Amino acid sequence: MAPSIRLTPDAEHRLDVLVSQTGRSKAFSLREMIERDLEDQEDSSLAREGLERVRTGTEPVYSAAEARKSLMR
Repeated sequence: MAPSIRLTPDAEHRLDVLVSQTGRSKAFSLREMIERDLEDQEDSSLAREGLERVRTGTEPVYSAAEARKSLMR
């Protein structure tokens, strides 16, 4: 089943302008926006999880000097 969304009048107008400028369909434009935002949301979630591991001490943290030393071996 395809999802259905309601846009605010402002968002609908902005989408209409974008569609007329790019020559792409509304469906194409919305699909691209959703897929791009999904990737951003997934990246953000991974970053929050990593930060939480650092805060709780379950993720190792190294200084720049330690990292350089490790790479020089």
